[in-house]
Amino acid sequence: MSQLSDDLLIKAYVTATVIELCPDFIHLLENEIMRRSLYLV
Repeated sequence: MSQLSDDLLIKAYVTATVIELCPDFIHLLENEIMRRSLYLV
């Protein structure tokens, strides 16, 4: 997860939520977003 750029992480999260991927995967992305102190606008 640490190899993803911030931008790619956000894009992955948005895409995952739009196409309704596995909630566990979305939660993993959310945790990484919070760990990096990124904000979704």
